[in-house]
Amino acid sequence: MYYQPCEDAFILLGVSDHPQLEIIFFVVILISYLMTLVGNATIILLSHLDARLHTPMYFFLSNLSSLDLAFTTSSVPQMLINLWGPDKTISYGGCVTQLYVFLWLGATECILLVVMAFDRYVAVCRPLHYTTIMNPRLCWLLAAIAWLGGLGNSVIQSTFTLQLPLCGHRKVDNFLCEVPAMIKLACGDTSLNEAVLNGVCTFFTVVPLSIILISYCYIAQAVLKISSAEGRRKAFNTCFSHLVVVCLFYGSAIYAYLLPAKTSNQDQGKFISLFYSVVTPMVNPLIYTLRNKEVKGALRRLLGKGREVG
Repeated sequence: MYYQPCEDAFILLGVSDHPQLEIIFFVVILISYLMTLVGNATIILLSHLDARLHTPMYFFLSNLSSLDLAFTTSSVPQMLINLWGPDKTISYGGCVTQLYVFLWLGATECILLVVMAFDRYVAVCRPLHYTTIMNPRLCWLLAAIAWLGGLGNSVIQSTFTLQLPLCGHRKVDNFLCEVPAMIKLACGDTSLNEAVLNGVCTFFTVVPLSIILISYCYIAQAVLKISSAEGRRKAFNTCFSHLVVVCLFYGSAIYAYLLPAKTSNQDQGKFISLFYSVVTPMVNPLIYTLRNKEVKGALRRLLGKGREVG
C-alpha cells in the first residue's frame, strides 16, 4: 500500500510489488550510503590535507569522490524515505531536481573517467613531461570541462523529457526519477525522445569508453617496455584501480541505457539503476584505497597526527 499522492507529486514504486523486500533494501542501502559518505569524504580530506597527494591524479580522484557523494545523495535519501514506510511519493519539484542532478552527475562521471585515463596515459607514456603537461591550469580546465559538459547534457535532455505530456500518469516504476522511467510515463509519441536518449547515451558511453580503451592500449605498450619488474608493477597498480571503476560504471550504464528493453525485465532495470546509483559510489573509494599505498600511507599519517593531538 502507498498513500495517494497530491496532484503534483509522483509515486516511486521501487519494490512496492515485493513489500517483504523493503526492509532488506532499506538496511542494505542505508549501510551502503553510510560507507559511501565515509569513504569518499576520507579521500577528499586526505587529498586536501596531505601534501604528498597534491598531484593531478589525486586532484581528479578528489573530484570523482565529490561527484560520487553528490550523485548518491541526489537519490538515496529519498529511496530510504520511500522504503521506510507506506508513503512512496516524491514532490514534483523533488522529482525534477533529482532528474536534472542525477543526469548531470552521471554524464560528468563519463567525462571525468576519460580525463583520469588521460592523466594515467601521460604519467606512464610521457613520464619526463608529466608535470609540465599536467600543470594546475590544465587540471582545472579538464575538471571544468567534465562538470560543465555533464551539466549541459542534463539541461538539454532533462528539459526535453519534461516537455512530454504525462496525462495524469504519476507512477514511476523505479527507485528514482531518471529519463528512461519518465519517458515511460508519457501518453504521447515518445519516439523522438527515445532516439535522443539513445543517441546521447551512445555518445556519453561508447565514445568515452573507446577513448579510454585506446589510451590503455598505449599504456600497456609502454608498461611492457619497462625493463624492471618493480617498475611494471608500479605502473600497473596506478592504472588498475581506474580500470576497475571504468568497468563497473560503464558496464552498468551500457546495460541500463543502451541494451534493448526486451533483453531485460523491469526488475533487472531497477536493480541496475540501484547498482550504479548506490553500489558504484560506495566501492570506488574502496577500490582506490585497498591497492594504493600512497592513500593508505596518508591515512596512517592523518590518524597518527590525530593520536598525537589527543
